[in-house]
Amino acid sequence: MAAPRAPLHLVAPLWNTGTRGIRGLSRVAAPEGNQKKGRSLLQFLADRFYDVQALREYLLRKQAWKMHQKNRPFTYIKERYGPYAAGAYFILKLGGAVKFQGKEWIRSNARGHFSLDFLKLQTVPVEAVDASGCAINYQGLDSLCEWGGSGAPCICPGVVGSRKALSANTSPAPTPTVALKELQVLWLQRCPHVDDWCLSRLHPLANSLQELSLAGCPKISERGLACLHHLQNLRKLDISDLPAVSNPGLTQILVEEMLPDCKVVGADWAQGLKLGQEEQ
Repeated sequence: MAAPRAPLHLVAPLWNTGTRGIRGLSRVAAPEGNQKKGRSLLQFLADRFYDVQALREYLLRKQAWKMHQKNRPFTYIKERYGPYAAGAYFILKLGGAVKFQGKEWIRSNARGHFSLDFLKLQTVPVEAVDASGCAINYQGLDSLCEWGGSGAPCICPGVVGSRKALSANTSPAPTPTVALKELQVLWLQRCPHVDDWCLSRLHPLANSLQELSLAGCPKISERGLACLHHLQNLRKLDISDLPAVSNPGLTQILVEEMLPDCKVVGADWAQGLKLGQEEQ
């Protein structure tokens, strides 16, 4: 005689131990075949947990490697055509645009292709760079302003420590060798990887840089903006729409005091005061 079939309500506790969403899907127990499939799927996920974790770590390493490749310096172009052409080639490969002195803007097309005629302008300085929305990071800024010698970073009041391990050597920092020493305009708005450390990398451009746009960069905070005190020749600075800045109005006032000859574009100073009053 065949064993009696188990009542359906005895199967319900197996599903009630799940999430609230599963428990509220239906009050009627699922067919036995679907239950076996569900248990098999959960067992499969449990067995493959470490495989998923390893896959996630692999994808993160691959993403970091791609970012490193995008921001690598084009040394062979620099050695053959000079720093101006190498810097322009780097920006164009990222999808940005460059403007040589006395020339029109050079941009890549929809497919990312661009003419290499600018390689003939070996002695013509690059005066403007538009890297808006590009995947440029701290390493990639070496193509615009690079250090001669050991590559020691600038230590500014707002950023403590360094990306690179600093030894106990207290020797003075080497004199910087600026790749684009005549660069006057630099647009970095909406760059997802531009952070406070990147701003500490811009000080070699202090003698030439007159306009800088950081609008919409999600990783820039007040600490990074403090590094801009080196850029005393700035005439226009855009720091609008910086989500990591806690008090935009007050920050703009402090930046204006730090750079008195610069026009700072950002949030209305009263906006920060109103937000502070509402919080109180």
